[in-house]
Amino acid sequence: MITKLRIDRFKSWRSTNDIRFSKLTGFFGTNSSGKTSLLQLLLLLKQTTESSDRSQVLDLGNERSFLELGTFKDIIFKHNIDEPLEFQIDWSLDKTFKIFNPEKKNDTLFEGKDLSFKSAIKQTQGTMYVDNFSYTFDKSRFLMKKENKDRYEYSLSAELINGEKGGFDFKRAQGRAWNLPVPIKCYGFPDQVKAYYTNAGFLSDLQLKFEELFAGIYYLGPLRDYPRRQYTWAGAQPADMGRRGERVIDAMLALRERKQMISRGQGRGKKRLTVEEYVAYWLKELELIDEFHVQQIVEVGNLYQVLLKISSQSPEVKITDVGFGVSQILPVITLCYYAPEGSTLIIEQPEIHLHPKVQAGLADVFIDAIEKKNIRIILESHSEHLLRRLQRRIAEEKFSSDSSALYFCEAIKGESVLKQLEIDLYGNILNWPQGFFGDEMAELAAMSEAIYKRKSGKNE
Repeated sequence: MITKLRIDRFKSWRSTNDIRFSKLTGFFGTNSSGKTSLLQLLLLLKQTTESSDRSQVLDLGNERSFLELGTFKDIIFKHNIDEPLEFQIDWSLDKTFKIFNPEKKNDTLFEGKDLSFKSAIKQTQGTMYVDNFSYTFDKSRFLMKKENKDRYEYSLSAELINGEKGGFDFKRAQGRAWNLPVPIKCYGFPDQVKAYYTNAGFLSDLQLKFEELFAGIYYLGPLRDYPRRQYTWAGAQPADMGRRGERVIDAMLALRERKQMISRGQGRGKKRLTVEEYVAYWLKELELIDEFHVQQIVEVGNLYQVLLKISSQSPEVKITDVGFGVSQILPVITLCYYAPEGSTLIIEQPEIHLHPKVQAGLADVFIDAIEKKNIRIILESHSEHLLRRLQRRIAEEKFSSDSSALYFCEAIKGESVLKQLEIDLYGNILNWPQGFFGDEMAELAAMSEAIYKRKSGKNE
């Protein structure tokens, strides 16, 4: 679980300062205020960890990846390539992680659940390179730093983060007094670490934990796929919904094959549903439709259709023959229950094309998924209705204010600024930003004034 993020000099952000993450982390704000850029940094790291090119510092993407960000100049704050891009990400593991001493059997060197990674990336003569990066674990920091201005040579060191002397000492292998070559991507120790140092083998374990963090992140973008009259499924088990939700039916059929079940409600005796039935339950609970199921078109074949009924009295129709909202919310709900337990979901504008009442109900879907699947949700939204429902659930003690971390983004003089919304135990936002979701009272006042003027003119 990501617990904290700091970004310096990325796109419209000079600095975010420390952003606290929780079970549900939400970014709200005006258009072009920098909300999406915060998610993009995480997605940039995800596609970098998944890239097959070990020499690519950051995978800035192409038309087939999550993001296509262009060049280093395009992502650095105010296009100033003389400044470094820096970021720090803290996360917590579900289980205690131990690092053992390679020189003494069963001797634990480091132990804990909390890790931190920090990196600084620069560019010179059109080439991106890592200036330094470090992992922090169990009060120790392991740092790889560029030492030679003209050549890509790096040093390795360890230090205690509390400033005390001592700590871990990397031991050089005999006859290996050279500096290290360039890192792997922006976060990996080069293979030569194990050859140059006799006791540095555990560093690859830290690198693996970083990769596992991003392997557990699932993304759904704001522009979702159009519904189809029929779907082809040949038994694929997709990793996610696809960035446009285009694999949602594949995912649903894969879950049907696995016979994965979810309990509706708490305690014994509660009905267990398949994920497909549970999605149908939520679609009905949100009052979008009455019935929903995926049906094989012919008994032997790989063609399927999505059928639904708007009400109990209405005829069964295909998903293409009803409003756009069902197909837009379907990947959102399905992803919440498809992703493995402990995953982190990044969802952009989950409320798009949805009625305000359904937007509010999305908050209940997210709260339920967080509880049942132990997932974390990071969302970017413009929905006042979703936020209001979340506030209500906090007031009703159905969701803790500590379980949410909500932020308001705005652009001031071309620079993004972040403000954390302070929510009390009763769901009240104590530092409501001016103009957040518009000015309802000003609109009502202007309307009343216009009515008065029109009536006064008629009387004259």
